[in-house]
Amino acid sequence: MTSSRPRRLHLNAFLMNAGHHDAAWRHPRTQPERITDLRYFQQLARTAERGRLDSVFLADGLALWGKVRHNALGGFEPLTLLSALAAVTEHVGLIATVSTTFNEPFHTARKFASLDHLSGGRAGWNIVTSGTVEEARNFGQEEHLEHSLRYRRAREFVEVATKLWDSWEDDAIVLDRERGVYADTAKVRAIDHRGEYFGVRGPLNVPRSPQGHPLLVQAGSSEDGKEFAAEYAEAVFTAQQTLADGQAFYKDLKSRLARHGRSEEELKILPGICPVIGSTEAEARALESELTDLQVPEYGLAQLSGMLGVDLSGLPLDGPLPELPQEQDINGNKSRFTLVAELAGRDGLTLRELIARLGGGRGHRVFAGTPEQIADQLEEWFTQGAADGFNIMPPHLPGGLDDFVDHVVPELQRRGLFRTEYTGRTLREHYGLSRPGNRPATARTA
Repeated sequence: MTSSRPRRLHLNAFLMNAGHHDAAWRHPRTQPERITDLRYFQQLARTAERGRLDSVFLADGLALWGKVRHNALGGFEPLTLLSALAAVTEHVGLIATVSTTFNEPFHTARKFASLDHLSGGRAGWNIVTSGTVEEARNFGQEEHLEHSLRYRRAREFVEVATKLWDSWEDDAIVLDRERGVYADTAKVRAIDHRGEYFGVRGPLNVPRSPQGHPLLVQAGSSEDGKEFAAEYAEAVFTAQQTLADGQAFYKDLKSRLARHGRSEEELKILPGICPVIGSTEAEARALESELTDLQVPEYGLAQLSGMLGVDLSGLPLDGPLPELPQEQDINGNKSRFTLVAELAGRDGLTLRELIARLGGGRGHRVFAGTPEQIADQLEEWFTQGAADGFNIMPPHLPGGLDDFVDHVVPELQRRGLFRTEYTGRTLREHYGLSRPGNRPATARTA
């Protein structure tokens, strides 16, 4: 049965310290001294909620990313921060990145069930497989797991977490004071999982949460990543530079869902976009130039080296990229490696030009223009089969998010593309996704 409701954009605010541009902290419109100030993030979350955005999202890694000498890096553990943001917001979803490579399913399931209760059903989990040797070395390992093994572990990790969220049935709590029965223990069960990577008895020590399971989000676009997303993810954060690339990814990923017994509506695809907004096009381009002029080439070169898995230090900035390995020989983020290599080749960029192009979005699309021009871009991708919505990556904060909420959102609302009020309470409801049934209860009823 198809819904008669018009299709609406889903918009997520991706919050990153002083902003997504790697020179944002040097710009006078930012407040890098506040990146460990709770009130700063509360302000950003309230702004996202004022714009009726579906969710806010926090990336995370288990090492200090990049050269802290040249960027405002480091910050809060995301679940801790989102718990504090839950207390000052009512509607906006709260998505945290947690790695399946250097965590355990029981801890992770417990934390997300807790956040879902604390927020009244607004928790989302961005599932990643850690991809750097720096992270491995913080956990007693000299090398990180091979790419396909990381995804094998991730599959089992998510299966265990899901079983734990289902280890309490929705009506397990009886609260019968008279008989002295708090919970029906026939509805609280051990999961007795024994697998390749994990042994977990269960049950979880948190009752079933408002959403049943948090919204499951994924951000890898390699072959392994796309297969994983088709099986488990309900929203995908992805990076494409062109409409044609966006359409190809969208079609490919949606076509994989049927194999897993899923419909295309059960997975929302949200490419990242870094909107540089000005009241005129000239003003937007001037801001983009200001940010580029503040870049530290040494920092950009180190970031680029990390993305490509190739040491570029010492190479001439006005020369081309050196010859690169093949994607199959990369054990980091395969899809980002390919995107950056293709971008450099397609546009014939020097290292300096490539660093400038990647400064705002690290491979995500950067677009400078007026609110109307930004809205045109979002509308085109949305209506032309490249996106169900977008991961909005403000180049500078807090102003870049204010500009988007105050000027782009009203334009999208005028076009009938975005909600004017929240109609649901939970993050799943914002994304138009159903609440998962409790599998043991369903099996028993059957």
